[in-house]
Amino acid sequence: MPDPMTSSPDHPTPQPVPPAPAQQQRGAQQPRSRPPQPRNQPQQQQWADVSVVIPLYNEEGSLKELNQQLRSTLGRMNIRYEILYIDDGSTDHSFQILRDLKRNDRHLKVIRFRRNYGKSAALAVGFEKAQGNVVITMDADLQDDPAEIPSMKRRIEEGYDLISGWKKVRRDPISKTIPSRFFNYVTGVLTGIKIHDFNCGLKAYRREVVKSVKVYGELHRYIPVLAHWEGFRIGEMVVQHRARKYGKTKFGLGRFWKGFLDLLTALFTTRFLRRPLHLFGPIGLFLTLAGSVIDLWLVIEWIRGLTSLGNRPLFLAGSMLIVIGIQFISLGLLGEMISKTRATAEEYSIREFLK
Repeated sequence: MPDPMTSSPDHPTPQPVPPAPAQQQRGAQQPRSRPPQPRNQPQQQQWADVSVVIPLYNEEGSLKELNQQLRSTLGRMNIRYEILYIDDGSTDHSFQILRDLKRNDRHLKVIRFRRNYGKSAALAVGFEKAQGNVVITMDADLQDDPAEIPSMKRRIEEGYDLISGWKKVRRDPISKTIPSRFFNYVTGVLTGIKIHDFNCGLKAYRREVVKSVKVYGELHRYIPVLAHWEGFRIGEMVVQHRARKYGKTKFGLGRFWKGFLDLLTALFTTRFLRRPLHLFGPIGLFLTLAGSVIDLWLVIEWIRGLTSLGNRPLFLAGSMLIVIGIQFISLGLLGEMISKTRATAEEYSIREFLK
């Protein structure tokens, strides 16, 4: 008798069927299999298209209207955007208003300083936190028109790295316009950058600019200068300037004197930071040469018996010029030595990196 466990052509041995998964047994659709994901893999950063950075100090009257205009303009552009308000230690109700606006608008970010640090500090923090491919800066007093943002963004897309606004028609008193024109003219001559309004708050930046340029002190006026010396392409665009509607200006005539001192800082840190002897050397050589010529002439006169060196103050002045000139040259050489020791840790602005 054949073994019942032995298979035959007519009666093949049945094969065991694996049990169905619980989801299939219940008739649920089986999910698609996914490739295993590596652990601790960082998520790809999703940049915004535009970041608007607005430093402010005691602007409670204009914030609601400004935010409404910004939302209207940016909403029509159909882009991903964010608005960063940097409250520079306001003593009025500016922060409370911003906090209320934030509750109803997910696009808003608000940063509040413990005290007033200045516009440069506010912009530096705003640049650090901004996540937009294009960064727009503007003042909070409604004198800058948010309707200019689309045009400035297009100029950046044309290939510029920084677009500076030009308030060709200003709505300010003559006490501000005349010193401003003189200031802009001198700055343009000394820096070689041919733009008309360095201090306009309305500017557009490519992301790489705000992440490369270091803003501190009161150098916010000279961001175009700093960017130019980093190798970025600078442009200019005429923008509308509106009369102040709320509050009062935070800047007086004293800022122009400080502005020229900051201009010297900007020139030194851009042109001569890596070659200080090029600044101090020519001054020292000129003073040394002038003093040497004066003293040499007086010595020749003394040898010829035409004068006495003891009663000639000009001889002492020539000697002082020589000493001061040597000190300038020595200062430049010391700067070169310091610059040389820091060369290994120097960072440079890189436009492209091919790997």
